[in-house]
Amino acid sequence: MRTGTGRSVAQRSPLIGRHDEIRQLGTLIDAAGQGRGGALVLRGEPGVGKSALLGHIRETAAGFQVVHASGAEFEMELPFAALHQLCAPALDHLAALPAPHRKALEIAFGLDTGTPDPFLVGIATLGLLVETVRERPLLCVVDDAQWLDHASAKALAFLARRVAAERVAVVFSLREPSRLPELDGLPSLTVEGLSEADARALLAAEIRAPLDERVRDRILAEARGNPLALLELPRSVGLTGMAGGFALPDTPPLSSPLSSRIEQSFQARLERLPAGTRLLLTVAAADPVGDPALLWRAAGLLGLDVTSAGPAEASALVEFGTRIRFCHPLARSAVYRAAGLDERRRAHHALAAATDPMADPDRLAWHRAQAGAGPDEDVAAELEHSAARAQARGGVAAAAAFLERSAELTLDPERRTERVLAAAQAKLIAGAFDAAAELLTAAETGPLDQRQLARIDLLRGRISFVRHRGGDGATTYLLRAARRLADSDPKWSRACYLDALEMGMLTGGMDTIIAAARSAPPAPQPPDSADAVLDGLVSLATDGHRVAIPPLRPIVADVHDEVWVRRPSLASLLSVEVWDFDAYIGTAEHLVEVGRSSGSFHLLPIGLAMLAAASAHAGDFGAAMELISEGEAIAEVTGASPLVYSRLHLAALRGRRQEATELFTAVLAASQRMSLSVHWATAVLNNGLGDYPAALESARRAVELDDLALSGLALPELVEAAVRCGEHDLAASALESLAERTRAGGAAWGLGVEAYARALVTDNEDAYREAAEHLDGCRAAVYRARAHLLYGEWLRRQGRRRDARERLRLAHELLSGMGAEAFADRAAGELRATGEHARSRSSQASEQLTMQEVHIARLVADGATSKEVAARLFLSPRTVDAHLRNIFRKLGLTSRKQLRNLPEIR
Repeated sequence: MRTGTGRSVAQRSPLIGRHDEIRQLGTLIDAAGQGRGGALVLRGEPGVGKSALLGHIRETAAGFQVVHASGAEFEMELPFAALHQLCAPALDHLAALPAPHRKALEIAFGLDTGTPDPFLVGIATLGLLVETVRERPLLCVVDDAQWLDHASAKALAFLARRVAAERVAVVFSLREPSRLPELDGLPSLTVEGLSEADARALLAAEIRAPLDERVRDRILAEARGNPLALLELPRSVGLTGMAGGFALPDTPPLSSPLSSRIEQSFQARLERLPAGTRLLLTVAAADPVGDPALLWRAAGLLGLDVTSAGPAEASALVEFGTRIRFCHPLARSAVYRAAGLDERRRAHHALAAATDPMADPDRLAWHRAQAGAGPDEDVAAELEHSAARAQARGGVAAAAAFLERSAELTLDPERRTERVLAAAQAKLIAGAFDAAAELLTAAETGPLDQRQLARIDLLRGRISFVRHRGGDGATTYLLRAARRLADSDPKWSRACYLDALEMGMLTGGMDTIIAAARSAPPAPQPPDSADAVLDGLVSLATDGHRVAIPPLRPIVADVHDEVWVRRPSLASLLSVEVWDFDAYIGTAEHLVEVGRSSGSFHLLPIGLAMLAAASAHAGDFGAAMELISEGEAIAEVTGASPLVYSRLHLAALRGRRQEATELFTAVLAASQRMSLSVHWATAVLNNGLGDYPAALESARRAVELDDLALSGLALPELVEAAVRCGEHDLAASALESLAERTRAGGAAWGLGVEAYARALVTDNEDAYREAAEHLDGCRAAVYRARAHLLYGEWLRRQGRRRDARERLRLAHELLSGMGAEAFADRAAGELRATGEHARSRSSQASEQLTMQEVHIARLVADGATSKEVAARLFLSPRTVDAHLRNIFRKLGLTSRKQLRNLPEIR
């Protein structure tokens, strides 16, 4: 008879009381077999039957290949340990993966050197397992997910979210109340305790001895429907206890946690075993690998032999086979907890002595650390080396654990402080912010120099930024670090000031930061680009654009300067501030190139968003949609918030009122920090629609915020709206501010925009011609088209219809061709007023597709295969094929060749 729990219970007949759970698992399996993959997380308390359900689905998934991984409490520090378990049977398919994905997995599994990106490992895992489903569908079973190492958890969660179109099912078991954030949002099923009737049936089926009714009632009451408890609690008292009364003096009270009572039951079995057998079990519990050869080598060093295993197996606590397996994770923890401290140290010492230092130096260092009774610099140094190896493989959580233990074993105060700070930094990178903060507090109790205090400030600043999504706290820490370093390390001090300025541009508080940055140490001679940028930003706030911009121009124009790779947000803001469109789009292209080649999921999304916005201003809305789609795909897999400003730029320029307004409202509801971007976008939208009072109000708000880049970008919108509303003094003032920026920058984009703004204010035709001359050779196609539109509108008002038609016709062709619908409609209306009807604009293929479909269509049109598109968008090939079917249906196509021959999609 099968029970609702346990790894050691026979798996023969159906589970008692689990009909609904089995039905849901069966639905998942049936759907996966038909190409509609999915995932399910089984949640529940220890012993409730999650593992039994996993065993059931493994046995009954007819026709499926099954791969299995299990989290281990003592392996949580070893990166990709669980993922390697899952993928081991499929490693023969590695050669079928794209080279970057193959290398990512080889590094993760220790087959190559380097640092793998966890999300590249995730997509590589998906690709590897998809290769195996060509013959049969695949079931991935992941037990004890609460003990997955951090790197495996990320990769497996990614996999689970990407199998919807594949013949793959992924099932996790997760112990409650443990929480694994990576699995949040996946479909889940809470496995509850058995009903009283089912509990009685299980007890009757499994306990053959006579059972007093009062004892049975007490067992049922204490077990509360937990199947493992129903079986283990009687074993803790034996047949005599069941016949004559259940509760013994040392039995945990009914109010104690159920897992404690179950562990107590396992420990009761353990106490009946010989001392040698108990020591053997302690060694087995201390080794998470379950390697019999390692166990017996360690046992031999302790004077134990195979005869000690007999009583252990007879107790049903453990099985000795090709792997050492405890009957339940609670049994393992019960054995380990029951051992005294000296006994645990003996076990770890023996395991360390039995571990091959060449094959597994990290496990050797870990066992040596657990075997120690006090500080030991040799072991601490070994752990530090293990941390470096773990970090190189992408195991930042493992590195943090190694470093923390290394610090505990370090006697020298200065070295211990360095190791604590390194552990705190690793914890921060791993996302363990509370643990990082606790380590920083511990570090502050020791003697610290100014550099170490500065490091603490910088780490606390990063924690504050992540916890509070910006705010004054983060920049306060950065500025304090900068002041501490001013004398001992001026270059690092200046870098801290520049970091604070970049952060302030995103979060506010620039006046305070600028005031502090004025006291930065002087730049070294000769200064590098970062020094020039810092001094330029301070000068910009202090002396204005005429003084500050000329020294910044050559740095901004050098799109390959390393300073922009390190501070990509500044690249975007400063190129717009100096109105240099070539720098704006060129830097964005370079950032995307570097982000792709390095695999950086920090740099690439910033570059994609920047290039998407620049592409929108260049009139290539299809490219903007493609880039936005890729950025959102990365945000989804990394769990980061997508950078929405590029969507705002595209929506404003496309000019669809309802679509844009809904987006603006949603963005503001999510973050008030986006108010400047929304005000600018609303001004552009309403200028396009001809709603000049609304445009005036939004542009005025954007300019009043006086922030870098967008406030300047809002000035021509304010000029246009103010002129149309008769606010001539306001328009003239805005023009003066705009001219200060654009003339200092001296770039065609800025000079052209300033010229048409001047034409609006002065009614001077030469200024309109000047604008067209500057912008006709500029990549900022939207502004070129708007210059012709404004000139055409002026000519019509002067009664020069023939001249007006020429300009308006060109403006309409440009605007309608790029999909700037509001401005195109405005041009069409002006053309009608001259007596000419604009040509009807044919519907663009991209307008019928979602952003993701546009992205896929453009990639396929450029010759990419489904597998290549899947790798680019973190999807499975079947998902790509499903999107292609939708694209073909919407566009009335039947083949990839027809898509490649569709010019408007490219």
